[in-house]
Amino acid sequence: MLVTTVVLVLTFAAGQNVSNDLQVGARVLPAHAHNDYYHARPLLDALEHRFRSVEADIFLVDGQLLVGHAKFELRPNRTLQSLYLDPLRDWITQNEQAVYPGGPPLILLIDIKTDGAATYRVLREVLAQYQDILTRFEDGKVHPGAVTAVISGNRAWDVIAADEPRFAGIDGRMADLDRNVSSTLMPLVSDHWRSHFRWNGHGEMPAEERARLRELTARAHQQGMLIRFWATPEVPAVWKELVDAGVDLINTDLLSELRDFLTEP
Repeated sequence: MLVTTVVLVLTFAAGQNVSNDLQVGARVLPAHAHNDYYHARPLLDALEHRFRSVEADIFLVDGQLLVGHAKFELRPNRTLQSLYLDPLRDWITQNEQAVYPGGPPLILLIDIKTDGAATYRVLREVLAQYQDILTRFEDGKVHPGAVTAVISGNRAWDVIAADEPRFAGIDGRMADLDRNVSSTLMPLVSDHWRSHFRWNGHGEMPAEERARLRELTARAHQQGMLIRFWATPEVPAVWKELVDAGVDLINTDLLSELRDFLTEP
């Protein structure tokens, strides 16, 4: 698994301006930065590693969308806009209106931790202010943007589905593959690894579990959806099985380790 050398020149000032030099067509990795806001440079570390997806948990607090994993971590200056949307707009402006020139849209997975409907209504208004960089879903069609927002966590299905136009899709679960949901509403399905597999990366993956992994991946792809598992064991043996099965987003907190694994000769 080879990757074209990536040269990045980054500046991250107080105003979160970013400049960089990305090689057009360089490989984007099938990787997802879980709880991305915990890294030294939220968003930017994942972009430097050329991850296809990043995750931000949000809480609705006094009308603001604050980023963090738990309420005690929240800070007024750590908003969805300041940590993700504003730097993404800066990045895209300087890179031919793309996150990765020549590559797929970046997935911004937004995990709602507070009331789904109330939080989404505020989120929708925020996303509308960034529609110049976002994928838009309208009239049953997808209008690709540099970033595709996907809602996870407390998902107000009916509220989101009724939105027209929408600036975000829904992160489904494996059971939703049986519901005949359009990929224009549900572009991604995710689930807990242990809900489907017992193997923890030690020894050989049981044949029936390997077959199950490939079956789920094939079903998602047949419906035009990406697939991800969270809480996967963070070991190369599991990463290899995910790659071999064609899983689109490999969940990790170990950005450099996964990057090195995916790019080793």
